[in-house]
Amino acid sequence: MGDSGNAPCLRRVEAFPVTVEGREVICLRDPSGVTDAVLTVSRPAVEILALLDGTRSLLDVQADIMRRHGTLVPRDQLEALVETLDRHFFLEGPRLEAERVRLATAFRDSRIRRAAHAGKAYNSDAEALRRDLDALFEPPEGPGPVGPRDVAVLRGLIAPHIDFSRGGPAYAWAYKAVGEALDVDCFIVFGTAHGGLDGLPFAATPKPYDTPFGPLPVDDEVLEALARRAPGDLFAAELAHRAEHSIEFQAVCLRYLHRDGREVRIVPLLTSFVHECLARGLNPAGEPAVAGVLDALQETMATVPRRYCLVAGADLAHIGPWFGDATPVSRAQLARIESEDRTLLSVVARGDVDGFFAAVARDGDSRRICGLSPIYALLRTLPAAEGRLLHYGQWPDPQGTVTFASVAFVEDAP
Repeated sequence: MGDSGNAPCLRRVEAFPVTVEGREVICLRDPSGVTDAVLTVSRPAVEILALLDGTRSLLDVQADIMRRHGTLVPRDQLEALVETLDRHFFLEGPRLEAERVRLATAFRDSRIRRAAHAGKAYNSDAEALRRDLDALFEPPEGPGPVGPRDVAVLRGLIAPHIDFSRGGPAYAWAYKAVGEALDVDCFIVFGTAHGGLDGLPFAATPKPYDTPFGPLPVDDEVLEALARRAPGDLFAAELAHRAEHSIEFQAVCLRYLHRDGREVRIVPLLTSFVHECLARGLNPAGEPAVAGVLDALQETMATVPRRYCLVAGADLAHIGPWFGDATPVSRAQLARIESEDRTLLSVVARGDVDGFFAAVARDGDSRRICGLSPIYALLRTLPAAEGRLLHYGQWPDPQGTVTFASVAFVEDAP
């Protein structure tokens, strides 16, 4: 590696502190899913990582650290760090680009969207997974088994996208509502695109979502009608579906409920626009790329006959050092966060999309709500229906607390 020519550039990654054997280290993780690797570095090394911005050679990095601290970082240590980052696809460059091309080609050539998190976030064996999901329904945390179908029409559902092991009962409360409502033909599933969509607000895929229970097919007629009406190319950022879990977990739950062979289809739409609007001081209601797709979806639902249900795979607050806060989460903070979450959920239950965005904008999304775009899209598209909070939960890790909820929007059958 030449001193003058090669300037390593760390790509966009997530960084969060953890304690390993009494020593605090920083973990690096790829939100886009190019690599599953999680690398750990010491706190002092974080300053070096910040200098790997594509403008400095390793000689420049050495000189920068020397000016700041009067310490020479050995060249071989820097080279070893850069080689490790590059080997695991954490650096921009030819190795990363080749891997992106390989993954994109494999995704494009596959007839299905593989179950990317099977065997990692949940059991890949269908029978074992069935037992795991059955257990989520057990009281006292769970709602009890799915009962007989009612006359209620389920118009919308908010469910978590945290992993089953941490948010499990909330999934059970949400999908019990699905199991007990009148049959739905088509679920429009909005998911959080954690790695973003390259500036686009939505990304669709026609690929069936595979699960250990078998694939969950896409409603091609609905998706094609939506794509014709929507502005822009709904499939331009389709690759984001490859490793994103927010829709995958909903697909697993839907396929679990329909193991008996009942026909059910989805339209999977990853979303990423509310945080972008907040950062630019804009309202999504005035953004043509957002409003155009959601208007197109409403028109499609009005003209392509189905029994529809809108689903938002959405978590709520993310607080603590893992997410950038200076101190661990206290019990007092947990209580405050719950109060703030429930206040916001009361606005959501009213179906008030403008009130929802205004509430988030007022506090600058201080709780780092992960499901803003799916919830907004659901509320903006939802027919008139009464919302009911079924379950509220917290994963109260002092280093990184995540909150989530299950909300069902129902109306009586005509």
